[in-house]
Amino acid sequence: MKIIAGLGNIDRKYNKTYHNIGFRAVDRFAEKLDLHFTKTMCDAIVAEGFFNGEKILLIKPTTYMNLSGISIREFCQKFKLETKDVYVFVDDIDLPLGKIRYRESGSGGTHNGLKSIVRETDENFKRIKIGVGRDEKFSDLADFVVSRIPEDKLEIIDNEIEQACDLLIDKLKGNN
Repeated sequence: MKIIAGLGNIDRKYNKTYHNIGFRAVDRFAEKLDLHFTKTMCDAIVAEGFFNGEKILLIKPTTYMNLSGISIREFCQKFKLETKDVYVFVDDIDLPLGKIRYRESGSGGTHNGLKSIVRETDENFKRIKIGVGRDEKFSDLADFVVSRIPEDKLEIIDNEIEQACDLLIDKLKGNN
């Protein structure tokens, strides 16, 4: 079994913000596999199905970004999974807009959602980071990540999300 999480904030006011790119990515991944978010468990909204002969759970934690690790830990405990079976879609301000990066493990870096997962589990989960860059007109980083994505950047981000979903499909198939 694999857990595929998208990190974000559950309130509608966070739709189309940089910090909800993880939710946007897991939603797109669900569309590609024709899965639907119909359940709630372990502090998350869940879509379940099979991919490449293996059960997968797509999750959107409802704990808010900075406590995402609580939900991930609950899933790992409930299904007796190791964090190596967890994939996380997440925004990344340290990557330029238009870039994605895959990491097998590592620290939480500057991202509070990733820090929460590391704190609640360990560093051995996989991350698909979707670059958003930084906007210098925001002196406070928190204000930037919860700001609405301008329409001219939304197309670039949606393209990144498509690439991120394709990359995850390759990883789940065992392709490098």
